Amino acid sequence: MPTPPPTGPDRPDGPGITDSSNSPSSSAAPGTVRPGGRTARVREAVLDAAGDVLAEAGFEGLDLADIARRAGVGKTTVYRRWGTPAGLAADLLEDMAAQSVPRARTGSLAEDLRANARLVVKTLTDPRQGRLFRALIAASLCDPQTAEALHRFYAVRVEEWAGCVTDAVGRGELPAGTDARAVVSAVSAPLYYSLLNTGEPLDEAAADRAAAAALAAARAGAY
Repeated sequence: MPTPPPTGPDRPDGPGITDSSNSPSSSAAPGTVRPGGRTARVREAVLDAAGDVLAEAGFEGLDLADIARRAGVGKTTVYRRWGTPAGLAADLLEDMAAQSVPRARTGSLAEDLRANARLVVKTLTDPRQGRLFRALIAASLCDPQTAEALHRFYAVRVEEWAGCVTDAVGRGELPAGTDARAVVSAVSAPLYYSLLNTGEPLDEAAADRAAAAALAAARAGAY
């Protein structure tokens, strides 16, 4: 399923930022407040650092004190706001969903699904983003909070791209009643299977095959 553009080095740097104002209420759930201004810059710096660590060392390497040092903020700020590595990972996923690439609007379902599949491949084969997603997926298998956050992330992305299928139904390209979310999920499923299980190459050819298979099944009324 669709994934966001790279974070970290491609986003503004944030060392030396301190959280001196606009701190969230202590009653707020870790990683759920999205304030603006100075605190937003603190959040960005911390999430950039968290993404770097996940890509470098996996979820087990996500130490809040180390994240604070990398981000240039106080440890108290990080512990107060995110609480746990899982809370930090959950907020990172929320941020990634918010920054994700919008769906294609080519006017052709075949082209839209191909764009979706190629975006997935581009992200999963990116040296940083690919490792980051592996780390988050692995963490989701043993940490319920990370699993819930990952499910929300993918639900947002599937919903975004489901519009391509809904539009195609309206144009008469697919049968009425086609499950748009199922079609979008079918595009990325073999790509994630290759990433996590078989180790088969992920390239544009693999993306195009996945998109074509999902399209053929949708046209046949499988969804």
